[in-house]
Amino acid sequence: MATLADKKDYSLYSNAFGFLRQPLEFRPTQSNADWVVTGVPFDLATTGRPGSRNGPDAIRRASVNLAWEDQRYPWRFALEDRLSVVDCGDLVFDCGDAEQLLQGLEAHAGSVLDADKRMLTFGGDHFVTLPLLRAHAKKFGQLALVHFDAHTDTYSMGSRYDHGTMFYHAPKEGLIDTGHSIQIGIRTEYDYQNHPFEVLTADSANDLSADEIAAQIIARVGNRPVYLTFDIDCLDPAYAPGTGTPVCGGMTTDKVLKVLRKLTQLPIVGMDVVEVAPAYDHAETTALAAATIATELLYVVAHQK
Repeated sequence: MATLADKKDYSLYSNAFGFLRQPLEFRPTQSNADWVVTGVPFDLATTGRPGSRNGPDAIRRASVNLAWEDQRYPWRFALEDRLSVVDCGDLVFDCGDAEQLLQGLEAHAGSVLDADKRMLTFGGDHFVTLPLLRAHAKKFGQLALVHFDAHTDTYSMGSRYDHGTMFYHAPKEGLIDTGHSIQIGIRTEYDYQNHPFEVLTADSANDLSADEIAAQIIARVGNRPVYLTFDIDCLDPAYAPGTGTPVCGGMTTDKVLKVLRKLTQLPIVGMDVVEVAPAYDHAETTALAAATIATELLYVVAHQK
């Protein structure tokens, strides 16, 4: 007779701890994992509506809707057959101390990468990408940035801790090569004359096919190691209302998923999904979109194996 220990839990309500029901591993550097999921419940750098500190929990919770598929559509393999993934929980830091967050997240990422593992990180606000880039650049050298967002986050007039300044600071620190980086879904103001990144605006992306978008991304990146960051407000608020700075006119979930599935040849060394603020979305649509995008990204890197 089967026991509880023998039965795989497919329900939406029980034992939903790790992302995609992956095992919790609080010593990830000592595990045999290929990829390590980390939550960063931080939103002190937010300039719009707060609440993305609850993003990691919401993404994990929504991921139980996806965990029942052994072979996720439209992929033709089981993720666990090609990729070992663990969830190490959330980064621990004093929630009012932004400097401690900076130092702690960079140190955590450095230890995971030095153990020859890769990272999928859940924000929190987009500021968390800056310390992650610092750690990844130390490991892999200057990176190509593939950045899905409504905003370029290259604004220099913000404070030191501001989720709109990461990609102003990162090139100046030599972390990313703007000549091999691209921003997709942009639909807010930036310095059109002097902007160093290639930009594929949301209105342009909405008129292009997924094949055409993916081709532009692949051509821009070249052979540089890629850090892929996905701000959930890249999606139109109709698909992702639960975020701090929603902007109308964004991309659809369908278009984004089709684009991501065509990026299997990119040398992705790190990735994050950020800016889910679940309090603004009663139906959990935003968290589900983020969990789905994160799952697709894991399948993209698993396909390479």
